[in-house]
Amino acid sequence: MRVVSGIQPTGNLHLGNYLGAIRNWVRMQDEMDEESECLFFLADLHAISMPHDPAELSRATLEMAAALVACGIDASRSVLFNQAQVPAHPEMQWLLNGTARMGWLNRMTQFKDKSGKNREGASVALFTYPVLQAADVLLYQATHVPVGEDQKQHLELARDIAQKFNNDFAPKNEDGSDRPVFTLPEPYIPPAAARIMSLRDGSKKMSKSDPSDMSRIELVDDPDTIMKKIKKAKTDPEPLPGDEGGLATRPEALNLVTIYAAMTDGSVESVLADFGGQGFGTFKPALGEVLVETLRPISERFNELLADRESLDAILARGAAKAREIAGPTLDATYAALGLVRG
Repeated sequence: MRVVSGIQPTGNLHLGNYLGAIRNWVRMQDEMDEESECLFFLADLHAISMPHDPAELSRATLEMAAALVACGIDASRSVLFNQAQVPAHPEMQWLLNGTARMGWLNRMTQFKDKSGKNREGASVALFTYPVLQAADVLLYQATHVPVGEDQKQHLELARDIAQKFNNDFAPKNEDGSDRPVFTLPEPYIPPAAARIMSLRDGSKKMSKSDPSDMSRIELVDDPDTIMKKIKKAKTDPEPLPGDEGGLATRPEALNLVTIYAAMTDGSVESVLADFGGQGFGTFKPALGEVLVETLRPISERFNELLADRESLDAILARGAAKAREIAGPTLDATYAALGLVRG
């Protein structure tokens, strides 16, 4: 089993990033046996498909690497790297562009969503983004790719590209059977990630783009800041109900209970069993303590890593070297299958 997954580098990492993706990566790594392997990459090449600030992208890439290690990704057990250090990614994308079809890409909803009404003004990279995603996983002969609802379409495209390439170009074995170039990756459905909302508006996702710092818990927040943000989080005057149905029309209350449940590996029902009937004057300090104790070691390690740029660079360099080694045979086989002669 070889699992491959990427994440775009974003600055100001917050609780939603941790509970939404990073924690699942750590658990996936910890569940792997000795015969299995996880490759996790920072999708910095994907990031340039949209307008970006180069200095910010560089900073965010290092921050994301530090966050992953601080949260528990072990670079001695998993392969952690950034795309830009593995040129095989864009090379493979170009080789697969000959197999991908315009009709397939025209059906991809992410391009429509991100380009909005200005499709003519969007970058070519944004349109071909899914082919790079296919290259990301096919390059490593991934057997499984973690997918949420928003990524199922991209994995299906990767499988379509792999299948068509194998059908069109696979070399023959001595007995005349095809020798596929690519493994068709299967979806890996991780445990449902908690959907963390803004502390100021329970109808909106927690986001770094929110102008209010009080809307999110950031991984670098100190204990006093965490407690302050939780105590000032928007709520209503009613006490917590005894069951989940009582939160149906109370998005801010549901969000805080969801955060508590996620941080303690419990359920909304179990939290309400403990706090039902109590007001937020009791619940908020309890939630704040859970957050402080869980995030304190992550925050401390995160800051240590950012202060030691040499160690962080070394982790990414070692991961990239390992990734290049794994990717090499597949890239060579792809060139050969296409009849391309290399020195």
